Amino acid sequence: MNFLRGVMGGQSAGPQHTEAETIQKLCDRVASSTLLDDRRNAVRALKSLSKKYRLEVGIQAMEHLIHVLQTDRSDSEIIGYALDTLYNIISNDEEEEVDDVEEENSTRQSEDLGSQFTEIFIKQPENVTLLLSLLEEFDFHVRWPGVKLLTSLLKQLGPQVQQIILVSPMGVSRLMDLLADSREVIRNDGVLLLQALTRSNGAIQKIVAFENAFERLLDIITEEGNSDGGIVVEDCLILLQNLLKNNNSNQNFFKEGSYIQRMKPWFDVGDENSGWSAQKVTNLHVMLQLVRVLVSPTNPPGATSSCQKAMFQCGLLQQLCTILMATGVPADILTETINTVSEVIRGYQVNQDYFASVNAPSNPPRPAIVVLLMSMVNERQPFVLRCAVLYCFQCFLYKNQKGQGEIVSTLLPSTIDATGNSVSAGQLLCGGLFSTDSLSNWCAAVALAHALQENATQKEQLLRVQLATSIGNPPVSLLQQCTNILSQGDKIDRRGSKIQTRVGLLMLLCTWLSNCPIAVTHFLHNSANVPFLTGQIAENLGEEEQLVQGLCALLLGISIYFNDNSLESYMKEKLKQLIEKRIGKENFIEKLGFISKHELYSRASQKPQPNFPSPEYMIFDHEFTKLVKELEGVITKAIYKSSEEDKKEEEVKKTLEQHDSIVTHYKNMIREQDLQLEELKQQISTLKCQNEQLQTAVTQQVSQIQQHKDQYNLLKVQLGKDNPHQGSYSDATQMNGIQPEEVGRLREEIKELKSNQELLQSQLAEKDSLIENLKSSQASPGTNEQSSATASAQDSEQIAELKQELATLKSQLNSQSVEITKLQTEKQELLQKTETFAKPAPVPGESEAVAAAKTTDVEGRLSALLQETKELKNEIKALSEERAAIKEQLDASNSTIAILQNEKNKLEVDVTDSKKEQDDLLVLLADQDQKIFSLKNKLKELGHPVEEEDELESGDQDDEEDEDEDNGKDQGPI
Repeated sequence: MNFLRGVMGGQSAGPQHTEAETIQKLCDRVASSTLLDDRRNAVRALKSLSKKYRLEVGIQAMEHLIHVLQTDRSDSEIIGYALDTLYNIISNDEEEEVDDVEEENSTRQSEDLGSQFTEIFIKQPENVTLLLSLLEEFDFHVRWPGVKLLTSLLKQLGPQVQQIILVSPMGVSRLMDLLADSREVIRNDGVLLLQALTRSNGAIQKIVAFENAFERLLDIITEEGNSDGGIVVEDCLILLQNLLKNNNSNQNFFKEGSYIQRMKPWFDVGDENSGWSAQKVTNLHVMLQLVRVLVSPTNPPGATSSCQKAMFQCGLLQQLCTILMATGVPADILTETINTVSEVIRGYQVNQDYFASVNAPSNPPRPAIVVLLMSMVNERQPFVLRCAVLYCFQCFLYKNQKGQGEIVSTLLPSTIDATGNSVSAGQLLCGGLFSTDSLSNWCAAVALAHALQENATQKEQLLRVQLATSIGNPPVSLLQQCTNILSQGDKIDRRGSKIQTRVGLLMLLCTWLSNCPIAVTHFLHNSANVPFLTGQIAENLGEEEQLVQGLCALLLGISIYFNDNSLESYMKEKLKQLIEKRIGKENFIEKLGFISKHELYSRASQKPQPNFPSPEYMIFDHEFTKLVKELEGVITKAIYKSSEEDKKEEEVKKTLEQHDSIVTHYKNMIREQDLQLEELKQQISTLKCQNEQLQTAVTQQVSQIQQHKDQYNLLKVQLGKDNPHQGSYSDATQMNGIQPEEVGRLREEIKELKSNQELLQSQLAEKDSLIENLKSSQASPGTNEQSSATASAQDSEQIAELKQELATLKSQLNSQSVEITKLQTEKQELLQKTETFAKPAPVPGESEAVAAAKTTDVEGRLSALLQETKELKNEIKALSEERAAIKEQLDASNSTIAILQNEKNKLEVDVTDSKKEQDDLLVLLADQDQKIFSLKNKLKELGHPVEEEDELESGDQDDEEDEDEDNGKDQGPI
C-alpha cells in the first residue's frame, strides 16, 4: 500500500493527526474485540468517517472489513455497516461540496482512489465470490449495500470483475435473482448492476439471456406502463440493448422466443393530447433504438431479414408507420421513427411494398414517400430530419428494382399528371435538384442516384426525361441539364456549401454513367462536356476544389472505361490522348486519388446512414464510396493501357462474348434436349404400361382360345363315339353333382341328430330311477323331462318326414337331370347333322337334276330338324322351371332343418340344467341318508326297535317296480 500512502501524503488537505489515530483505534477494536456489540459499534463509526476520510479509512480498515464479512455473517447489522463502508471507499460518488478551485483535482483524485481500492479488493478473487454469496441473503440491510458495492466495482474495473464473476459457480444466476425481488429498490438497483455486468461481454450476455432475462425485463416494462413508465423502463431498455447489440445469438433467441411481438404495445402512443413528458420521449427514443438493434445493417443478412419479417407479421411496422404519419409527435421522436422504419424496410421486399402503399392522412391522401420527400427538399425543416428522410428513401430503394422503376416512371412524360393537382416523387426530386439550396441539391442528387443503383434499365429510361427550362425554348434532357448546372459552377448564388451542389451532381452522373455505355454515349454527344472536365482537372485550384477535380477525373475515367467507341470523335484512344496532352496521366491519377484521401470519405464508407453533425460535412454517400472503391483501380489500368492492349482486350472481350454466346446456345440446346428426353421418357413409360396391358390381354385370350379348343375336341370325341347318350349322361351328372352332395350332407346331419337324440334318451333313462325315488320333492322336474321326451319324439317324426321328402326330391332330380342330358345330346347330334348336310361334297359326273333333288331333300330335313329343336327348347324351358321349383323346396327344407337344429340346441341346454338339478338332489339325498343313519344309531342306543336295511330296500324296490309299470303304461313306446 505504499502508493496509497504516497497519494495520502501528497494530499493538500489530509486528515488531522487525531482523526487518523481515531481511525486506527477503531480498526484495532474491530480486529481485537471479542464482543460483537463492540465490533459493530466500531464498524458503524468507520462508516460515518468513510465519506470524509475516504483514503485513511480505505488504507487502514479495508482488510478488517473484509474479515468482518467472512466471520460475522450471522449478524446482518454489522455486515450491512461493513458493506456500506466499503461502498463509500470504492465509489466515486461525491456528496460533499468542493470548492471551485479544487474541483478538478478532487475529481481526478477521487477516480484514482476508486480504481486503486477496487484493484486491492479484487486482487483476491475470493472477495468477489464472498460478495456474491452475501447477495443470497434476503435481509434488506445486507442485499442492498451488496448490490451497490458490486455495481461500483464493475464501474471501476469492469472487465476484471466480469471475469471473476464469470468463472465463479452460479455467479450470474445469483445476480439474476435480483430481478425477482419484491422490493423495488433492490430490483431497480439490480437492473443497474446487470447493465454494468453485461457491458461489452458477450459470454455474460448469453448467460443472462438464457437465464430468462428477456421475459423478466419485458414483464417489468409492462408493469411500469411501457413508454409511459418512469426511469425504471429506461434502465430495463438499456439492459436489453446491452444484451442484444452485436450479439447474434441473443438476437436469434429474442426472435425465436416471440419477444418481438411483445414490443408492439410500446408504440401505442394513444391520443395526440395525451402529452409527451420528457421521460416518455426518452423511453420511446430508447425503444426505437432497440428495434434498430435487431434490424441493423451490420447484422448478418439472414438474421436481419427474419427480424424484418417478424416485425411485419406482428404489426410492428404498421404501428411505426402510424407514428410516422401522426401529428403532434416531437421532432426527435419523429426523426428516430423515420430512421427505425428505414432499417425495418431496408432490403426486404415485402416491407418495402407495404411502405409504398402507406398514405398520409391528408385530403386528398398522399403517399408517405411523397410527404417525406417534401420534408427533405424543404430547407426550413431540421437538418437531422432531412437526413433521416434521405436515409428512409435510400432504404426503400435498396435492392428494390420495383421501387426504382416506380420512382423513375414518375419522371417520364407518359406518367406526369397534366392537371398539376398532385405532386409526384420525381417532380419533387427534380425541384430539389435545381433549387437554390445546396443541401436540397445534394439530397435530391443522391436520392436520384439510388434510384439508378445497379439497375441498367432505369439508367436507360432516365435518358428519356425531358425538362422545360423556360418558355419558348426547346426542352432539354435531364442529363444535359445536370451538366449545364455543373458547368455554371459558382455563378448561381446558392445558400449553403459552395461545392455541395457540384459534388452531388457529379456523384449522380458517375452513378448514372457507370455500367451503362448508352448513357456514356449520350454524355459524350454533348461536345462541351469533355472540354469542361479536362479544364476542371487541369487547373491548379485550392484544397476545397480538389475534391471536385477528383470527381471530374472519375467521371472522365468512367466515360473512357465504359465507352463502346460508337462516337468517332470520342473513342477510348482519343480520350486517352487528350488526357495525356492536356492533363498528363500521372496528374490525372493523382487527382483521381483525391477522392479516397478525403477526410470525409472514410467516415461515409463506414455506415449506410447519412449521419452528419452539420450540413458542411454532408459530402459523400455510402453507396458512392463503394462505387469509387470498385472503379478507381480499373480506371487507373485503363488510362495506362496502350492502344494495342485495348485492341487485344477488345478482341478478348469479343471472343469471350462469342464464347459466351456459343455456351449459351449450347446450354439452350442442352436444355431443349433435356426437355425432349423427359418427354420421350414419359412416352416410353406410357408405352410400356400399354404393352404390359396388351400382353396380359393376349395371354387371357390365348387361354380362352385353348379352353375353346379343348371343349371343341371333347365334343368332337363325344360325337365320334357309338353311344353318345352315356357321355352326355356323365356330363349331366357332373354338372348336377351339387344336388347329391347337399343330400349327403343332410343325411349326415340327420344321423348326428339321431345319435344325439339316442344319447339324450339314454341319459334320461338312467336318471328316471333317481327321479322316481324323489317324487315327493321333484314333481316339477319330472314333468319337465316328460315334456322334453315328447318334444324329442315329435322332432324324430319331423325328421323322418323330411327324409322321405328328400328321397322323393332326389329321385325327381335324378330323373330330370337324365332327361335334360338326353335332350342336350340329341340337340348336339341334330346340330352336327345340320352342319354335315349343309355342306355336301360334290361328286363328279352327277347331273344338275340329281343335285337339285338332293338339295330339296336336305332343305326338308333341315326344316324338320328346326321344328324338333324348337320343341326341345320348350321342353328344356319347362324342365328348368320345374328344377327352380325343386330348388325352392330344398331351400325350405334347409330352413326347417335349421329350425330343428335350434330346437335341438335348446333341448341340450334343458338337459344340462336338469343334470345340474339332479346332482344337487343327489347331494341332498346323501345328506338325508347320513342324517337317517345317525338317527337310527341314536334310536338303537335309546333302545327303540329299528327295521333292518335289507327289508327297507326290498320294500323300496317293490314300490319302484310298481311305479315303473305305471309310468310305462302312461308313456307308451318311445
